[in-house]
Amino acid sequence: MLARLPKLVNENQALVHRGRFLSTRFLIGVGTTDWLVKVAGGRIVKVTEGPHLMEPWEFSIRASENAWRSFWKPTPKPGFHDIFAMTKSGEAIIEGNIKPFMENLRYVKEVLEAVRG
Repeated sequence: MLARLPKLVNENQALVHRGRFLSTRFLIGVGTTDWLVKVAGGRIVKVTEGPHLMEPWEFSIRASENAWRSFWKPTPKPGFHDIFAMTKSGEAIIEGNIKPFMENLRYVKEVLEAVRG
């Protein structure tokens, strides 16, 4: 599912523009599988499936497969509609350097929501 992320994000010019100042690497943990997302100037350059034992990243967002499945539904149920709702209920964990995450919060949220459908 996350392999489609570059196409979904890079074809959305408003989203790319919103993230134009962000260049980073972050992890999306889906159950036991980690996906490394490389962003350059708001474009998703590469998404690779882990493990990523020796590759650096700034922050990670991890949740169970079921939690992500609920989050990625076209109309998620309450508690799965937002990353912070998932963390509040204990369904997700945000780790690492959260400064670039918070500085680009809307962009990151919309990148993750791009998979919905």
